[in-house]
Amino acid sequence: MTTLLISHLFLQYYWWVIVSLLSSLLVFLMFVQGGQSMIYSLPDNDLHKTMIVNALGRKWEFTFTTLVTFGGVFFASFPLFYATSFGGAYWVWIAILFSFIIQAIAYEYRSKSANIFGTKTFDLFLFLNGALGPFLIGTAVATFFTGSQYSLNLMFNVEWATEWHGLEALLNGRNLALGLAILFLTRVNGLLYIINSVDDEKLVKKSVRKLMINSVSFLVFFLFFLVTLLLSDGFAANRETGKVVLEKYKYLHNFIQMPVVIIIFLAGVTGVLYGIAITIFRNSRKGIWFSGTGTVLSVFAIFIVAGFNGTSFYPSSYHMASSLTIHNASSSEFTLKTMMYVSFIIPFVVAYIWYAWREINKKRITEDELKNDGHVY
Repeated sequence: MTTLLISHLFLQYYWWVIVSLLSSLLVFLMFVQGGQSMIYSLPDNDLHKTMIVNALGRKWEFTFTTLVTFGGVFFASFPLFYATSFGGAYWVWIAILFSFIIQAIAYEYRSKSANIFGTKTFDLFLFLNGALGPFLIGTAVATFFTGSQYSLNLMFNVEWATEWHGLEALLNGRNLALGLAILFLTRVNGLLYIINSVDDEKLVKKSVRKLMINSVSFLVFFLFFLVTLLLSDGFAANRETGKVVLEKYKYLHNFIQMPVVIIIFLAGVTGVLYGIAITIFRNSRKGIWFSGTGTVLSVFAIFIVAGFNGTSFYPSSYHMASSLTIHNASSSEFTLKTMMYVSFIIPFVVAYIWYAWREINKKRITEDELKNDGHVY
């Protein structure tokens, strides 16, 4: 019985669950990027801009750390995906990583007295990270469902079919829809977080007005992607033979055949909508907790649908036989088992993050606090 529970197959599913969880946490924590993308449109004056930057600046390291952890776990558990995607679609990943690098630089030097480039330069960096980071990540994740233009030879060397090396994903309407849906979702969560953490009546009122516009935009692009996903052909993989074929309504079948996943997904969507609704109609400041939880649940469910139930999570629309699954792209049983023991510390890390979050957010940001605080971004 013990051997069965820790078989290679079990470990492969276990680590896809971990990857899915980290990805969902990352999308939630990108409320920082969503807030940054409104650095020019939301504040009415420099004081409001400083409040926004400092509210988000207290959390940007959580997002950055989760991104690095997500990448490290994906590399260790499914190295063939890492080698294929980063080795082939490198322009997309370079753009994503560059946007996060300039974010770190911006928070570090924006308010330094010796800043020779000026505050406006680093504000631009924050805007670019906020707009490009979520959009490009969403577009890249969409290729888990629409496919990428690559092939692998017998030595697993990747060859990309186009000279754009991943940027061709921007020509697919479904990819763009998910990219824009993720962007507007992060903007929604960013606004909800600002409403929760800033004590300024004018800024909060304007954030609520912006919330209405961004919520509608999110729903339009999200529903477009979801409907086309459920009605599209999917990449079905046979674990025994390794053969990958197109299956009509594959992702709809995945939801139906995994009822727990569809319950998680619907609970997540409900949480996001409820968080938006109580903020707009009840003037509640707690919407971020419902929307954040809903974001985690819904993104987690989408990743499970992408990899479970005999599905290729990184399909090749150019050479279908090269498509990757959680079975043919994973590390060895020994590596996955060793990593599993290490993963048992994750609950303690989560507990620390929760504690640090609460300590940082004990007081809402005010004008007086910014004047008296020795560390202002």
